[in-house]
Amino acid sequence: MWRALIISSLFGLLSGCSWLPFGTDQGGYNAEGEASYYGAKHQGKRTASGERFDQNQLTAAHRTLPFGTQVRVTNLNNDKSVLVRINDRGPYARNRIIDLSRKAAQQLDMLRAGVAPVRVESVD
Repeated sequence: MWRALIISSLFGLLSGCSWLPFGTDQGGYNAEGEASYYGAKHQGKRTASGERFDQNQLTAAHRTLPFGTQVRVTNLNNDKSVLVRINDRGPYARNRIIDLSRKAAQQLDMLRAGVAPVRVESVD
């Protein structure tokens, strides 16, 4: 009896570890939330992927997507979109889902506001 209980408990724990990040399914990643950007203060510093940050490239930081993943980010205020490559980890603010390079934020017309509501979709 105890053995069955222990085995079923372990099985439950293991199945709980196999979740996918919110918005991820077989069709890819798709989420909405707030975006921010980072620029000159981080210029030239190493990103989590090991490459140097360049605010003039179309890159972004995401908490869970693999490095190299291409995502389309759409500003929900003006419907402008940009394609960026994930090369860093973040954002560290709780309510944000992605941090963009300055160039990506500029293309989304969000430099003045600093943050914007966005949709983030992985591109196959």
